[in-house]
Amino acid sequence: MKIPQHVAIILDGNGRWAKAKGMPRNYGHVQGAKNVERICEDAWNMGIKYLTVYAFSTENWKRSKDEVDALMTLLRNYMKTCVKTAKKNHMCVRVIGDKTGLAPDIQESIAKLEKESANQDGLNFTIAINYGSRDEIRRAVQKIVKEGIRPEDITENVISDHLDTAGIPDPDLLIRTSGELRLSNYLMWQLAYTEFYFTDVPWPDFTKEELKKAIEKYNSRDRRYGGVKEEPKEES
Repeated sequence: MKIPQHVAIILDGNGRWAKAKGMPRNYGHVQGAKNVERICEDAWNMGIKYLTVYAFSTENWKRSKDEVDALMTLLRNYMKTCVKTAKKNHMCVRVIGDKTGLAPDIQESIAKLEKESANQDGLNFTIAINYGSRDEIRRAVQKIVKEGIRPEDITENVISDHLDTAGIPDPDLLIRTSGELRLSNYLMWQLAYTEFYFTDVPWPDFTKEELKKAIEKYNSRDRRYGGVKEEPKEES
């Protein structure tokens, strides 16, 4: 079975999962965070080299203040524990998104995590926090303009090199949990030729076996990158 080099995941369904169990939404987010650690380890053991997860979008600020505050507390705790996890599992961790929109202490924790995990040679784990693809592209354009790059010199590679994901290969496979069928402003530039896999399983219940199912489905696809598959020539 061919293993995708880079898998991106939209971690969806934490709140609904918790509600179905008669628990507060934050309980679902806590369990979802724990599952991230498990899936990181599973992904690496399966041969996946890059894993990118959508943790908090630019639109998530619109949620109730109580839920946002709880998510920020969870994020603070996760950044601290992730330093130890990254070292234990040899993960190189990177955070994408507009970090300036986060509290100063969270920014400091992110900087520490990225610095201390930078030389790890295991899974390249990217977390999208305060991330929105349109915002990312807007910020990339601002960088290009600020650098004085001439319009005629702006190529797709130039744009890619100014995105938050610069240096990271585009995802081969996108997984979205909990049954929603949309991108929700996630990696829209990078997902141009990515294979999509949607599952009704909520993120806290997403297991190694579910990841295998997604990869099996990925293997059944014919990736053409916009081209036409050549039919085998008949021998004369």
